[in-house]
Amino acid sequence: MIRHLALAGLVLLVAACSVRPIGDGPILLFTGAGTSREDVTALESILDEQHLPYSTADSRQLNALDESQLRRHRLLIVPGGNFLNIGSGLTAATADNIRRAVHGGMNYLGVCAGAFFAGDSPNNGLNLTGGVRFGFYSAEARGIRKAAVPIAIPSGRTLDVYWEDGPQLSGWGAIVATYPDGTPAVVEGSAGNGWVLLSGVHPEAPADWRRGLTFATPVAADREYAATLIRSALNGVSLAHP
Repeated sequence: MIRHLALAGLVLLVAACSVRPIGDGPILLFTGAGTSREDVTALESILDEQHLPYSTADSRQLNALDESQLRRHRLLIVPGGNFLNIGSGLTAATADNIRRAVHGGMNYLGVCAGAFFAGDSPNNGLNLTGGVRFGFYSAEARGIRKAAVPIAIPSGRTLDVYWEDGPQLSGWGAIVATYPDGTPAVVEGSAGNGWVLLSGVHPEAPADWRRGLTFATPVAADREYAATLIRSALNGVSLAHP
């Protein structure tokens, strides 16, 4: 009997430890199915360096949140990975709740896969873009899967940033940065009362992602730009003009 009680207590303890409550901090970082663990870590390091409080949510946890619970956060960040798998791990109701939360005033930052997912993408895409679906940056058609890509920003600076299978963001929003072929690499705009910032590149990439590639811009400068994108998305501040 005692052994059975002890076993039952252990099961309850394990179950309790497996459920992490989601805080009500200003930023909610999605860490669920389809996300790149490495990109989640890279974004977490930027948030920590900038002393920006955040909570994380996996697919199960995000599926459990309703619109009002989502809107306790000022910003939802969806990182890179596989946008089709991100959508498949979430329910249609969750996508609808996120869409409603953004239109109600929650902001959104999508990086690479998170930018694809914000468009009219398959597998429960958020369609924060009025029906616009994004395609891959032109390097993809040339058989390039990752590269150091120079992007031009409104201040007149050019940054060499890490790109891997990311989108070009034509057809929606104001242009924040452009690829060498002139297509948008970063865009911003309103979705209802929410502010949406989408990046086809990874300025948050740490030094070890750069192996085998040549960058003219130091990693610290790119990561500073990543922090700028996060703060812009959090506060709904435009970057489209210098």
